[in-house]
Amino acid sequence: MKITKICCIGAGYVGGPTMAVIAKNNPHLKITVVDINQDRIDAWNDSDLSKLPIYEPGLADIVKETRNKNLFFSTNIDAAIDESEMIFISVNTPTKTYGKGKGMASDLKYIELCARNIAEVAKTDKIVVEKSTLPVRTAEAIKSILHNTGSDINFHILSNPEFLAEGTAVQDLLHPDRVLIGGESEAAIDSLVKIYNTWVPEAKILRTNLWSSELSKLTANAFLAQRVSSINAISELCELTGANINEVAKAIGMDSRIGPKFLQASIGFGGSCFQKDILNLVYIARSYNLNEVADYWEQVIIMNDHQKRRFSERLIKTLYDTVSGKKIGVLGWAFKKDTNDTRESAAIYVTDHLLNEQALLSVYDPKVSRVKIQSDLNYLNTRSEQENNDGVTVETCPYEALKNAHAVAIMTEWDEFKTYDWKKIYTDMKKPAFIFDGRNLLDKSEMKAIGFDYYAIGQ
Repeated sequence: MKITKICCIGAGYVGGPTMAVIAKNNPHLKITVVDINQDRIDAWNDSDLSKLPIYEPGLADIVKETRNKNLFFSTNIDAAIDESEMIFISVNTPTKTYGKGKGMASDLKYIELCARNIAEVAKTDKIVVEKSTLPVRTAEAIKSILHNTGSDINFHILSNPEFLAEGTAVQDLLHPDRVLIGGESEAAIDSLVKIYNTWVPEAKILRTNLWSSELSKLTANAFLAQRVSSINAISELCELTGANINEVAKAIGMDSRIGPKFLQASIGFGGSCFQKDILNLVYIARSYNLNEVADYWEQVIIMNDHQKRRFSERLIKTLYDTVSGKKIGVLGWAFKKDTNDTRESAAIYVTDHLLNEQALLSVYDPKVSRVKIQSDLNYLNTRSEQENNDGVTVETCPYEALKNAHAVAIMTEWDEFKTYDWKKIYTDMKKPAFIFDGRNLLDKSEMKAIGFDYYAIGQ
C-alpha cells in the first residue's frame, strides 16, 4: 500500500515528537496528529513555540520547520482517520485504578475506543500501528474489533513500540538504536519500513511477529529499571560500609559485559513507562501463574519505592527527627532533567512524605508550573487541596525557594543547579545548612568547604 497520508491519534509525549520527526524526514507525506483535548492541540498550534505542551530539546525547531507544511494538529479525528492510509495509535495506557488488575494491569479503554472509532469511520483499507506501550497480545483485541465491522475493509495491524528516553527524545528519534516493527503482513510492514528508511538504515530496522514486538518494549523498560534498582540497592550498603557508590559504579561499569549506562545511583526512577511497564509484566506473569517470574520483577518496584522512602526518612532523622514547621527547599520536580514530565517523579512522593510530617516545602523547577506541582500532589489524594496549598509554595527563583530553608533536597539532575552561587545560598539558609543530594549532582568536597552538611546517595 502506498502511503501518502498518516493520522496519529494522541498528541502526547509519544505521538507529537514521533510524528514531527517522521514529517521532517518525509516531506511528501501529510501527517495529521489528532486529540480530543482542545487545549493540547491549541498548544501544539501556538505561534509561541515555548508554549508547546511538551518540552524536549530540539523539538520546537522541528515543529517550526514542519508545522502547517506537512504536519498538522487537529481535533477533527474522524476526518483524519477517513483520509489516511496509515493510523498510529499513541494514546495513553495508564495503570488501572479500578476492578480486576487494579494497580498493575494497563487500562486499555482508550485503545479500544480508538479501535472502535477507526472501525466506525474507515471506508478504505488501513494499516493500524500500535505506538502506545501495550500488554502482550493487545493486537488481538484491536484486530478482533476491526475485523468484526461487518464491512469488506482490510485492516493490517502492526506493532511499532517507541524506545524514547524523555529529555533526549528527539535525538533518540533521529538516531535510534533500532526500529522494531511486528506484524503478520509483509506488505504492511514494508510500507512502514519505507517511511523509516528515509533516515534510518535498513540494518537498524527489525522485523518480528506482533507478540515479540509487544513483549520487547516491556522487557526493555524492565531491564533498564532493574539496573537502576540494582545500583540503588548497593548504594544503601555503601552508606553503611564506607564504600562510595560512584567508585563502585565506575568499577563495574568498565566491565564490557555490564557497561556504564543506568548505573547512576539516585533517589529512584520515575516517568510514564518504567513502573507502569514492570507492573504490567508482573500482572501478565501472574495471569499465567508464573509467580516466581512476577515476584522477581515486582522486587524492582519494591526497591524503587524503598529508595524514595529512605531518602525522606534520612532527611527527617538528620534534621533532629522532626521537620515540623521547617522550610525544606526542593530543587526539581520533573522526573528527570530536560523534560517537563512529572509522572511518577520521586519529588512527588518525597514531598508527600515530608508534608505528612508537617514540613513547609518551597519548590523550584525550571520547566514545571505551579499548577502542575499542585495537581500532582492533589492527585495522590492523601490530604485536602487546601492542606497541600498551605504546605507547599512554588517559586520562580531558586534563590527565593532556598532562602531561610533548613535544608535543600535535590530531586532532579538539572544542569543549571550546578551553576548556582552556593556560597550565597549557604549564607541565606538556616544553620546548620543541609543538602540532601538525591542525584549526586554536586561536588561533595566543594559543598563541605562552603559549610554545608552534605548527604548524597551511596556516600
